[in-house]
Amino acid sequence: MVDGRGMNFVRILIADDDADVRGLLEKYVKGEPALQLVGAASNADEAIQLAEEHKPDAALIDVGMPGGGGVRAVREIAQRSPQTSMIALSGYDDRNTVLEMLEAGAISYLVKGASRDQILQTLRRSIEAHAKLSQLG
Repeated sequence: MVDGRGMNFVRILIADDDADVRGLLEKYVKGEPALQLVGAASNADEAIQLAEEHKPDAALIDVGMPGGGGVRAVREIAQRSPQTSMIALSGYDDRNTVLEMLEAGAISYLVKGASRDQILQTLRRSIEAHAKLSQLG
């Protein structure tokens, strides 16, 4: 996406029911000139609505949030905003949760507590990977 000054930026949606985690992720995104925060949701319903409205380039989606959880949010966002790269966020790294989120449509997975650099690097990689996959279709 290009803003009014001709600068390229990536539009990001954050969805996490933990206000502290959400606030930290917002701070990371807002601190990067190439990223633009388009919304922050505290549950799956809000995430789906914001994704449909803003069509973000990427979304950080909490696995265990209310309203059907991350799996529901990822599935519905994939239908309503197919260009959105989705990254699953969880406090756990169990194999079943990871697989469930990837099967729902997430293309990457982060355990909460990852460093700022890991989060931003995963965002960048996910967007690049999604763009490459889209070109194949």
